[in-house]
Amino acid sequence: MLYEYNSDKYFTPASNTKLFTFYTGLKILGDSVPAVKYAIRGDSLIFKGTGDPSLMNPALENSKVLELLSKSHHNLYYYPPVFTEEFFGPGWSWDDYHYAFSAERSVMPVFGNKTTFYFNKNTEPQIEPKIFRDSISYSQRDLSPGIQRNLSNNNFQVSENYSSKKNYTREVPFKYSDRLLLDILEDTLKKKIELIKNPQRSLNFNKILFSIPIDSIYKKILEESDNFIAEQILLMAAGKISDTLKTSIAIDYMKQNYLKDLPDKPVWVDGSGLSRYNLFTPRSLVKLLEKIYKELPQKKLFSMMATGGTSGTLKNYYKAETPYIFAKTGTLSNNHSLSGYLKTESGKILIFSFMNSNYTIPTSELKEGMTEILEKIRDHY
Repeated sequence: MLYEYNSDKYFTPASNTKLFTFYTGLKILGDSVPAVKYAIRGDSLIFKGTGDPSLMNPALENSKVLELLSKSHHNLYYYPPVFTEEFFGPGWSWDDYHYAFSAERSVMPVFGNKTTFYFNKNTEPQIEPKIFRDSISYSQRDLSPGIQRNLSNNNFQVSENYSSKKNYTREVPFKYSDRLLLDILEDTLKKKIELIKNPQRSLNFNKILFSIPIDSIYKKILEESDNFIAEQILLMAAGKISDTLKTSIAIDYMKQNYLKDLPDKPVWVDGSGLSRYNLFTPRSLVKLLEKIYKELPQKKLFSMMATGGTSGTLKNYYKAETPYIFAKTGTLSNNHSLSGYLKTESGKILIFSFMNSNYTIPTSELKEGMTEILEKIRDHY
């Protein structure tokens, strides 16, 4: 340890929580994302979700689920898995439901559980999924944000001044349900899918369809800090070690099996870090980053992380002729963290965690001070 200050104190990590989620995926999930579990019974194909976030998600590679269902000559049945979670995680801000960073958690997401509005000047907005095209109304009021969804259903209100925008895109989370999932699939596949309303839990799902490479979703949570995908990773991990998609199952398993050697016990409740209930110490994050560093080749690991001045959430910060920061950001109002790897002028790789909680100055001023310190470390070690 070169230097530490308040390293044993607990801070609000925000999206630094995704480092714990990433490590969970490394230890529990394999090389590919499990898309659906299914069984063939006579003339029926019965399938259930695993938490896979890739189905018809425009931010990810094409899932193989549509191909499986479209080519099947069987009657299709959807079997809802055990899912006792609320659509939001514990400690999330309830009034963020208008915003893309707060999409709902679910067992079989579709379209990333978000509706995308495409605006082109003086024309009707295009909308995906198209099933919502009749769910839009317009308001002369200047709404904030410019598109609002009803809290309890999928009625969207659009501020009229948005209609004049050109080449503008906005994502709004939709209200998820099993019925909505099947309506979207039926509309896409032009096939009937029956919902099993009283599933028999003894049914053996002896087949698993894997969809996309797991690294493609890790890059989304580390480089771009995608909250929705992070939450789904913990649900998939829980489904791998149990028959229930429940975040706490994955968290408890990791604490008991792979995180017992952390200096301080993590207070960890979700996958994304949206919750202010999460609390970690800087020295525990450093230990976690050390464990991650031992799991993957350096080049592969750094390619998935945000890089100072180059990519992801660090594209506009810690700029240098030669990139030297490969890290995970974490920001909530009055809280900002940065934890990752620093490459010094001498070629050394240092692990660091810089956590700030409950400040009242602008975050930009805080980052200026952090930049000065990190540059000095880079130049003198």
